[in-house]
Amino acid sequence: MSNPTQSHIALVTGAAQGLGNHIAERLLAAGYRVALTDRSLDAARAAAVALDSSGERVMPLALDVASKADFEAALAAVLERWGDLHVLVNNAAVTRATPVMEISPKEFAEVVNINLGGTFSGCQVMGRHMADKGYGRIINMASLAGQNGGTSTGAHYAASKGAIITLTKVFAKELASRGVTVNAIAPGPIESPMVRALVPEERLPTLLGAIPVGQLGDADFIGEMVVQLARPEAYFTTGTTLDINGGLFMR
Repeated sequence: MSNPTQSHIALVTGAAQGLGNHIAERLLAAGYRVALTDRSLDAARAAAVALDSSGERVMPLALDVASKADFEAALAAVLERWGDLHVLVNNAAVTRATPVMEISPKEFAEVVNINLGGTFSGCQVMGRHMADKGYGRIINMASLAGQNGGTSTGAHYAASKGAIITLTKVFAKELASRGVTVNAIAPGPIESPMVRALVPEERLPTLLGAIPVGQLGDADFIGEMVVQLARPEAYFTTGTTLDINGGLFMR
């Protein structure tokens, strides 16, 4: 097959807007069929129409990543329509800028359950299917916040994203011998609705001044890195975290 991605299917969580939407767009441009998921089915449908008005290569689905049953239902829906699933992008996340000493146990558990728990359920449910088939690519969205403790993001967000880096290694070890790679991408501040919501306009110059390259990151570039990790030829890359942070964190 000259271009395997032409028959490959990807599922992206949190794909109705922001970074997830850019990732879905780049996967479509690379030839994948894409299931776009969001907690809101209406939002997923609107995003699907915007990306492919014909509806032939996109599939909108409601998926609350805090629910393992939703992942199972999404997998069943993709298999019913397209017969397989080759790529999972665990992108959906939530953050709140609550000061660390004011975060309640309930709020902490909610953020961690969505961000970390959702990634765990996605890797477990979709990873099992991929392992049974002998092929798969899983890309988890971590964050610079999980490496340096965060700046504008909440402690619960930073903790969950740090744990995603570790979880990526756990599933990479578990699934490597069965043709499934599991990698993470850890973006720094990118041009996105989430960053704009967390950083008021008057604080933006201060943020940019702290980034060695002096600019916010590009969401489409991160989407392209997802495409690279999703390629069949990426079989030798697993358990890694790709840093895209403008020089804010170097190792």
